[in-house]
This record gives sequence, structure tokens and C-alpha cells, in this order.
Amino acid sequence: MAAQRQYEELARQLSAIGAVKRGLGRGLPHDCPGGSAAVLVLLDRHGSMRMSRLAELLAVDMSVTSRHVAHVADKEWILREPDPADKRSRILSLSPQGKAKVGELNDLSIQTLTHYLHDWSDDEVVQLSTLLARLRDSFGDCRAASARLPLPSEETTRTPA
Repeated sequence: MAAQRQYEELARQLSAIGAVKRGLGRGLPHDCPGGSAAVLVLLDRHGSMRMSRLAELLAVDMSVTSRHVAHVADKEWILREPDPADKRSRILSLSPQGKAKVGELNDLSIQTLTHYLHDWSDDEVVQLSTLLARLRDSFGDCRAASARLPLPSEETTRTPA
């Protein structure tokens, strides 16, 4: 197990990850902001789905998801078709134009990462990818957690019931 100072440094580094995300966001085309790109990438990765599932995957509420979906639908990057199981709901899927846009987004992401990580070795890129995947897996679906984790000071001061 890592020492407290190592966790403190990790927390500092993770809080600075916003700069990395902003750098990647600057590589997006002007007609496809981050939220729209996320919708397209998730539909590409997971296939057709209801808006409620998309909201879960985006980890945002339905009103935010609706705005993102409206934007990509206006661009004709997705299709919204009636759900055969529930005619009140819609199934979202990528259109052919949406698939092309995902390809463009992937190319832009690779170009951006290549630019910023030009001095990294292949092994270092693989190691970072592996560790980030492990970090994500360690957190699991943290949106499902209903209660906050106790602080270490709370754990040691609690008395058994």
C-alpha cells in the first residue's frame, strides 16, 4: 500500500488532469464540442441505446444529455428512432455521418496526443494507458455509490454499534 505522501502527490496530479482534458478539447472541431463528442464516442463504443442509458454513461442529468443529443441530432450525426418496447422512448444510434465524425474525432485525438507526447516512448504510453485503465477499474461505477466514503479520521473515531 502506498504511503500517505504518495497519495497526496497522486491527488495533486489528478487535480491537474483538467489541463490535459482542456488540451485535448482544443483539438476538437468547432462544430463538435466536448459533450457532443462524448455522445458520439459512447454511441460508437456501446451501440444504440436509450437517452437514459446515455445519461448514465455521461454521468450527467437528463437535461444536459438532452442538450448534447439535440446538438448532434441537428448535425444529423445520430438517429432517434422509436423504441419498439416503449413508443414514448427513443433509441439513439449513430448515422453514417456520425460514424464519419467519430473517425474524424479519433484522428484528431491521435494527432493531439502525438503532438503532446512526441517525446514519450511506446512503452511509456502503454504503461500510462494500462495504469489509467486500472485506476478507472478501481473506482468502478462510482456514480452508483449512494453514500460518501468516510474520512480516515472518521473511521478511527467511530465506535462499534
